[in-house]
Amino acid sequence: MILLEQAIEIVMKETALTGTERIDIQASPGRVLAEDVISDMDMPPFDKSAVDGYACRKKDLTRNLSVRETIAAGSVPKSAVSTGTCSKIMTGAMVPEGADCVIMVEETEEYVAGTIRFTGEKSGENICYKGEDIRSGDKVLAAGTLIRPQEMAVLAATGTTQPLVYRQPRVSIITTGDELVRPAAKPSGATIRDSNSCQLEAQVRRAGAIAANLGIVPDNEHTIREVIGDALSGSDIAILTGGVSMGDYDHVPGILKSMGFDILFRTIAIQPGKPTVFARAGEKLIFALPGNPVSSFVLFEILVRPFILKTMGWTGSMPVYRMVLGEDFKRRKPGRLALIPVAIRNGEVFHVEYHGSAHINAYTAADGIIPMEIGVSEMKKGTFADVRPV
Repeated sequence: MILLEQAIEIVMKETALTGTERIDIQASPGRVLAEDVISDMDMPPFDKSAVDGYACRKKDLTRNLSVRETIAAGSVPKSAVSTGTCSKIMTGAMVPEGADCVIMVEETEEYVAGTIRFTGEKSGENICYKGEDIRSGDKVLAAGTLIRPQEMAVLAATGTTQPLVYRQPRVSIITTGDELVRPAAKPSGATIRDSNSCQLEAQVRRAGAIAANLGIVPDNEHTIREVIGDALSGSDIAILTGGVSMGDYDHVPGILKSMGFDILFRTIAIQPGKPTVFARAGEKLIFALPGNPVSSFVLFEILVRPFILKTMGWTGSMPVYRMVLGEDFKRRKPGRLALIPVAIRNGEVFHVEYHGSAHINAYTAADGIIPMEIGVSEMKKGTFADVRPV
């Protein structure tokens, strides 16, 4: 049995990049840039007004000003501003030559038709200057950046409509167990619905990979071996759930060995998720996770999701927030690292009702998970814990 930190280190060492492709900008959210993005122009590309108002000269604010023209956003000024004149201007419009400030409409009044005067005490410049945000030639996004809506906006602003990104890994999902029936079926006798495959499919897609849900496989060695072979022929990574513990029907570790896989670890000192297998054969990788839904959910978030993102070239790290405990946290058996679902209220961390690794609906109320380290049986209210969002 190894520590979680060791498991993470082993997994992340095995990461290989997936290759690159150019895609349409509209398909880019959730993908990872494979090259730096360089701005092809200054931003703003001209001095522009930050407010609706009048473009004028600061030294003329004590006198009445004749309005020369109205400048709409997208139009080029026809006249320069000179002594005793101004131009009415809209937010985002180009500031005319000669003006060094824009006074807000709210701080002016019309003196006579076509003439205004400043009624405020002091005016700021209210000008966004050419290149103050970005200069032509600046690196605006680095390779390895995960594209979110805000990065997508920067791609659009720089004209990067076909960004170069890393390819998405293909991930096959297999759930094993004679006790499982499909979600559409009503369980009877000793059967239960398969929730893991739907959950993992959603997690794979959230991580930015391509998911192939291969459904339920019975606890039969020949069938499991056959499905694993089929899965790996069309994917980069396979995720199995169930069949990894020490019971009579837990065939997966033995099957993987017989197929030539090198099992890099089989158990982790963690709760939930102790019987977790990570194996490799050439370039093919398998995560075999416990069958309990909380275990598969948590181990995916801790091990598989960062792995998938790294194969896609992501250079970031999963967010962790240091937060105050709003109540005491206790447990009876401190022999393994415990990952506990928590809710965040008013900036503090609290329990959610949680009955164990089969209780996946507890996570619908959870904002994150916190660790209780090996040997720690109590964490006091008012102390700090690391919260990982889920």
